[in-house]
Amino acid sequence: MKRLFPVIGILASLALTSCNADYEYSSYPCYFVFDNSKHLDATLSSALNSSSPGVFCCVTQTTKSGVTYINFSNNQGLSSSQAKNAVDQKYTYELGLNNGIIIGFGNLDNPAMLYAYDRQCPNCANSTSAYSPKYPLTMSSDGKASCAKCGRVYDMNNSGIIVKGTSGDKLWRYHVTCTGPIGVLIVNN
Repeated sequence: MKRLFPVIGILASLALTSCNADYEYSSYPCYFVFDNSKHLDATLSSALNSSSPGVFCCVTQTTKSGVTYINFSNNQGLSSSQAKNAVDQKYTYELGLNNGIIIGFGNLDNPAMLYAYDRQCPNCANSTSAYSPKYPLTMSSDGKASCAKCGRVYDMNNSGIIVKGTSGDKLWRYHVTCTGPIGVLIVNN
């Protein structure tokens, strides 16, 4: 019986550790699939290049005159839009809580790690309400994201931790995979 207690303790520790690891990923709906080999979007490509970490791209979706566009803007000043093609029309995109995700390789990891964040400030969102006020983050060229409402600044290069302002939650993340700058990007939760 005495030998069983250490085993139970180890299993309990592992269970708690795995729960904390999942906490950093958002539970809000997010689903985005984009084949950049078909669109060749340079703005998105700049953020999906592991050789140039620190470049982050905000992805949003708009509709104009019945045509749906995927909009890209990066923290280096580039922006572009791509009309959804026939393949893209098969997908219904969910771009987080505030119609926006931010994607890019952090420059503090070796090798560089690809991140996908929700564009919504996690500390200004009302997590208990289906309707939450929209507080989109703005990006700076040094890989920081800031909220105009609460004044917090997050480091996108470092797992979205708060680097300025009162303590709180770090940026919400989504699972992300990519086959390269001119490849398929998948963001989901």
